[in-house]
Amino acid sequence: MVWENSMYLWLMLLLPVFYGGYWWFRKVQVEKRSKLFDKRLLGALRLNYWKTGDKIRLFCVLSAALFFVIALAGPKIGTEVREIQRRGVNMLIALDLSRSMNAEDVAPSRLEKAKFEINRLISRLQGDRIGLIVFTGEAFIQSPLTTDYSAIRLFLDIANTDQMPTGTTDFRSVINKASEAFSSMDEQNTEAANVLLFISDGENQGADYDSALEELIDQNVTVFSIGVGTESGGPIPRYSPDNRNQVMGYFRDSQGSVVTTKLEPQVLREIANTGGGDFYGIRSGTDTLEPFFSRLDELERGEFSSQEFADYKNQYQLLAIIGLCFLVVSLIFPDHKKEKNSISANLKK
Repeated sequence: MVWENSMYLWLMLLLPVFYGGYWWFRKVQVEKRSKLFDKRLLGALRLNYWKTGDKIRLFCVLSAALFFVIALAGPKIGTEVREIQRRGVNMLIALDLSRSMNAEDVAPSRLEKAKFEINRLISRLQGDRIGLIVFTGEAFIQSPLTTDYSAIRLFLDIANTDQMPTGTTDFRSVINKASEAFSSMDEQNTEAANVLLFISDGENQGADYDSALEELIDQNVTVFSIGVGTESGGPIPRYSPDNRNQVMGYFRDSQGSVVTTKLEPQVLREIANTGGGDFYGIRSGTDTLEPFFSRLDELERGEFSSQEFADYKNQYQLLAIIGLCFLVVSLIFPDHKKEKNSISANLKK
């Protein structure tokens, strides 16, 4: 047997305290009466008083409290089989890992802020299938569509700009990779919406991607974009090979000037508008993806799988009913007996 809320069992310690307080109160009452009335008069005033009935009522009250406390703790005895259905959308997250994502115009950096918001998104998913694509000039499927959110978090934690072969950005490569991932997806459920969440600072040094985007949209994929960074921009730090927390300097151009990377929201906004989604901007460390969460809830969800598992069966209902019965008995059970003797007859004795 297991308990849903075992902390409530500590309330049973109050039952002896209640009984002790009741016993003390009755004792004080008896002492006060004995000073005011003799036993014969007191017996006449309490004609037909049934001491055993009074004890039974007290027992019922304590028993009711005991069963209510145990029911509140939620005892689980035996097992029951439950069927859980997984319903959600198919969502691929495309995360830009170009060097410009290390810029710190959004605290602590564009990349770390993006990873933080993705983790918040994952924590709110229930049944959705999610995958991760990382890209710069090339794109790689870091994790295929899965409901194993812990695996997604693991791949997300290790994602950094050093793992990519190039530091520039090509949007066409990631759109093609997303199209490939959706087309190879099993057709277990065709009702679920397909979503591509595009996260970048908007800087694209690659070829034209319009045709690739049209091909992705033809697969009934809704594209949302998130721009991370500020339009004023910031320098791109160079980290120590031994310690990524140690900044050795900033990237410079061929003339020796510090390179400044800026958010280009118009590019990301056009991608989202063409893909039937929305554009969201993260321009400070306090910005969140709350609007995207709301939009995600509006998308059509499909059933991916159903699972059966055995769980302990909650038995608090029976205990609550028993406690209620004891409480009712305590209210209606008599503490006086009906006898033929009257008060005057009792006084004459």
